[in-house]
Amino acid sequence: MATRISRKTTVKRKTTKKNKSNFKVNLVLISILLIGFIFGIYHYRNAILYYFSFKSEKSLKDDKVSQARIYQILKAHKDLTFGFDVSQFQGKINWNEVDSVDHKFPLQFVFIRATAGNNKKDIRFDENWAAAKNHHFIRGAYHYYRPNENSLEQAANFIRSVRLQKGDLPPVLDVEKFPKNQSIDSLKLGLQRWLKKVDEHYKVRPIIYTSEKYYNDFLKEDFPEYAFWVANYNFFVENIKNDWLFWQFTEKAKLNGIEERVDVNIYNGTPKMLQYLTISN
Repeated sequence: MATRISRKTTVKRKTTKKNKSNFKVNLVLISILLIGFIFGIYHYRNAILYYFSFKSEKSLKDDKVSQARIYQILKAHKDLTFGFDVSQFQGKINWNEVDSVDHKFPLQFVFIRATAGNNKKDIRFDENWAAAKNHHFIRGAYHYYRPNENSLEQAANFIRSVRLQKGDLPPVLDVEKFPKNQSIDSLKLGLQRWLKKVDEHYKVRPIIYTSEKYYNDFLKEDFPEYAFWVANYNFFVENIKNDWLFWQFTEKAKLNGIEERVDVNIYNGTPKMLQYLTISN
């Protein structure tokens, strides 16, 4: 009698609704990321082509992402006015070579650190101040404010060190730090005292430099009569805002004649408008 061999029935595993749902979610997320990546490549296509394909071997060693952003922003603001700022930390500058960013975007103004706190004078201020004038840059001087030092003594230090002339930009108060042993209200009072003292001496209202967060959180509402020079290096910030007089959008620019990286700025107006901002007498 033949033995019957029973066939083993193959059991099919059904895909659960949960697995299908997870698959769909993952597919959507991957699609969003892919679309974002493609959009980013397209949005920065000119900058990427410029910096990744046509630059020299030396430039290829630089931070390509930062350099692409600099190119993109300058190109998008080509109708405005470009400048830079320096201090002793940029070292000895060959002012004969400083004229533009990549020979494409002319530089027309420069802010130069003059003083810090109640007794510090930038060791290269006099040299840079004279050279900027000789090389036909519209120049401005700034003071680095130390919150824990007397504000009037700091104003006196700036006044003692800086002689503004016709054609120069108004003085600038650079505030970045928070006080250690005083309140924010006391800090604001000190800033007001510095601004008033400097205004009375030069007969021109100073400009305030600070970060965007500092500006929005602490200074914007309490100093409405002052113009602001705002720093924001965020990769996703691509346009100067209406209430910013100047925008410092990078600290990583490479300029001919300067060994160290440099801050580059955009003035929210044309070169002719910048002339109107300067001291007239």
